[in-house]
Amino acid sequence: MKKAVFLDRDGIINKDSGYVFKPEDFNFIDGVFGFCRTAQSKGYLLIIITNQSGIARGYFTEQDFHELNNWMLEEFKKNGVNITAVYYCPYHPDYGEGIYKQDSFDRKPNPGMIQKAQAEHDIDLSNSIIIGDKDSDVEAGRVAGVGKLILIKGQYKITQADDVIVCESLSYAINLF
Repeated sequence: MKKAVFLDRDGIINKDSGYVFKPEDFNFIDGVFGFCRTAQSKGYLLIIITNQSGIARGYFTEQDFHELNNWMLEEFKKNGVNITAVYYCPYHPDYGEGIYKQDSFDRKPNPGMIQKAQAEHDIDLSNSIIIGDKDSDVEAGRVAGVGKLILIKGQYKITQADDVIVCESLSYAINLF
């Protein structure tokens, strides 16, 4: 079995400026490439798990998301990083429109995206890490059985918990492997 680092996207990989779907609005967080290269060198798969309620809200389409995603993955490759997979949830139970207005087992804090990745990539969750900037990110990891839960301080209020490591930035989290 393999170990993985599960990364939230907005707020961890890129600055969370609200419903980002264009490359020109996508600003990588300082240190993300170095962090990911270090994780790779220690044998971790890199998997992005991201709620994308902007799709549900009609702010952008799934096609827009995929185009940005492909651009982002190319930028990672240019910087020596191989992202194993990206899982996203386009649904929102309250603010969605049409088919996107629904509760989904994939929407964090539910563990659906993590469980899909675990099944598809033979991941040992107990030896894996999840990194997010919201309580819902680590809650998904907790419910799925991810071994190490890390929150990066950002624009969201986070709840201190005994099983969660809180860091100022990815630069601090890099020492937790």
